[in-house]
Amino acid sequence: MKSKGLLVLVAIILIAVFSSAYVVDETEQVVLTQFGKAVGDAKITPGLYFKIPMIQQANYFPKNLQAWDGDRGEVPTLDKTFILVDTFARWKIVDPLKFFQTVNNMTSALGRLDDIIDSAVRNFVTSYPLIETVRMTNRELDVAEVGVEVVKDTSPLGEVKFGRSNITKGILEQAQPKLRDFGIELVDVKFKMLNYVEEVQKTVYGRMIAERKQIAEKFRSEGKGEARKIEGDMEKDLKEIESGAYRTAQELSGKADAEATLIYARALGKDPEFYSFIQTLDIYKDTMDKSTSLVLSTDSELLRFFKGYEVKQKGK
Repeated sequence: MKSKGLLVLVAIILIAVFSSAYVVDETEQVVLTQFGKAVGDAKITPGLYFKIPMIQQANYFPKNLQAWDGDRGEVPTLDKTFILVDTFARWKIVDPLKFFQTVNNMTSALGRLDDIIDSAVRNFVTSYPLIETVRMTNRELDVAEVGVEVVKDTSPLGEVKFGRSNITKGILEQAQPKLRDFGIELVDVKFKMLNYVEEVQKTVYGRMIAERKQIAEKFRSEGKGEARKIEGDMEKDLKEIESGAYRTAQELSGKADAEATLIYARALGKDPEFYSFIQTLDIYKDTMDKSTSLVLSTDSELLRFFKGYEVKQKGK
């Protein structure tokens, strides 16, 4: 009986030791509560700790950076342009005891972040023109490759004097003191998305389409002009080639005619009668064929060689 009682006592002691021990790692911090109320300081150093079993409870909270993602909403700018704004932030718990005493849990903390950051975002967006929210500096846009002509010192939205980076910095500075009361440090706030509302988008897209059509028409006009220039140069080159070819042909034809005339002249000088005979035969060939009928006088010069042939035949 004594051994059984001893075993039971040892088991109770072991259970009590194990239920009283808890571990805090590098990414956690713990607040001990007793009957729902915080007791002692928060445990933020990693290690092994002990609590009163069954009475005290360890409440774990993250020590690393946490994400906050705001809801997208319509916000008017100072120049009365409605835009869709979507923001995100990074935050962390720097005072877990105060965090537990004020917001108690992560879900409630995210609700406080929604209220405070969204309010700061709306305050700053409505306090500045649209150009301040969408741009950081007055740096010229690099649009030369698409053929857009940028006129210096002119912009349909105006000039940047404050800039988006200063707006997000102002949002952070306005929200941080309010969150410090909950043991929260706001690390950073950024715009995740900025866009026009649907009604304004149609107008903006229409203007963008008109600008692109204007650029396309400019390219087409320049292309047509270049095509006309190329066609003109081609026509000019073609005329020069044809003119050169015609001149060469005429020169060759003239040389051939001159050479033929020279040959004819030499032939005529050697035997005028034979030359006359050849010329007459060419006339016969060009003017008469099987279907040709001629009515000529016997005194016709065209028949003089036939006459000579006939006289010779009779002499034989």
